[in-house]
Amino acid sequence: MTTAHTDLTGADARPAAHHRVIVVGGGNGGVSAAARLLRRGVTDVALVEPRDVHEYKPLFSHVAGGTARISETVRPQRSVMPDDVTWIRDAVVLVDPARSVVQLAGGGEVGYDQLVLSPGMQKDWASVPGLAESIGTGDVTTHYEGDLAARTSLRLRDLRRGTVVFTQPAGPASCAGAAQKPLYQACDYWQRTGVLGDIRPVLVVPEKTVFGIEPFDREIQRAIDRYGIELRTDSALIEVDAGRSEAVIASPAGIERVPYDLLSVTPPQSAPEWIRASGLAAADDPDGFVEVDPETLQHPRFANVWGLGDAAATTNSKSGGALRKQTMVLAKNLTAVLAGKKPTAHYDGYGVCPMTVSRSSVVWAEFGPSGELMPTIPFLRRMYRESRLSWFFDRRVLPWVYWNLILTGRV
Repeated sequence: MTTAHTDLTGADARPAAHHRVIVVGGGNGGVSAAARLLRRGVTDVALVEPRDVHEYKPLFSHVAGGTARISETVRPQRSVMPDDVTWIRDAVVLVDPARSVVQLAGGGEVGYDQLVLSPGMQKDWASVPGLAESIGTGDVTTHYEGDLAARTSLRLRDLRRGTVVFTQPAGPASCAGAAQKPLYQACDYWQRTGVLGDIRPVLVVPEKTVFGIEPFDREIQRAIDRYGIELRTDSALIEVDAGRSEAVIASPAGIERVPYDLLSVTPPQSAPEWIRASGLAAADDPDGFVEVDPETLQHPRFANVWGLGDAAATTNSKSGGALRKQTMVLAKNLTAVLAGKKPTAHYDGYGVCPMTVSRSSVVWAEFGPSGELMPTIPFLRRMYRESRLSWFFDRRVLPWVYWNLILTGRV
């Protein structure tokens, strides 16, 4: 099918432009929300996204771990845009909720009847001294950027001895547990090739346990024990001393300087700054996320504004699995409001993190906002146990589902 969406540059998006619904963000949440709205009969939907490439980020950890190719994670943004959506190829710099307009980086201004915010999170590299200057150079890397995920894979593959440090940030992060996945895959590879005994793997996490939910902790700890990983809990990276090749780690016990041969960092993250500047965050929210009713996803002060995904102040763990349920609820509620009705659909706070603990097994962690187990198949409450079948589903099935069903609003 040939898509019928229209492209507008920032220069062409003149102040007179207006749409029934504007969706901000062309990632998982924005594209799938737009698709669901169109499927429910909503017309005149515009999507604001400046990038030309769409990324399937859950595979980045597999790329870094050596079990996926970077080419599998990207497609042209045009190819995933829903039919009949107007694509505004620009970035939002401010929202004026009182006037119901968004201001664009290109200088334009576009009005809306309803606004859906799904811009994701920004990576705060500069918040850790020494990180911004060293990331992507020498022995400091990350898999939260596609190109660096591929480089990380090569570095982990070629390493034969030394200390490897993986860090997970304190505070909110997009799929925070993904910080650990390449380390487990690398350890499995080193174990199979007989060099693990010469490598010192160190994992730094902010929680008091490796995951924070006891059943999943038990499963992941088994992997940590079999690989001999040194686990630093209740800890955080506070400085990168690239000159000395040392990661400076803070914990209740004090400050530790860990020499590294390779340091893989998941950066601290926060909501885009324009959300707070637009008055759309709660006054007492230190992270500046879009204020929403965590069940209906509607803004409590501006009834024609909605939020979902990583940038929304919901109570769930931030993950793609959470987005799928959120977009279903949002599409139902926004459609109801357009019809003059009250929103009645409720998001239950579901989150999921397929924790890859080897090159062929996954701990399938599904949970609610209070850490309660929320298995998709209720009678299989122990489906979180380490499994090869879960790995196959995460690695092989979910990417196909993402490109063909989730982004098209079918599931």
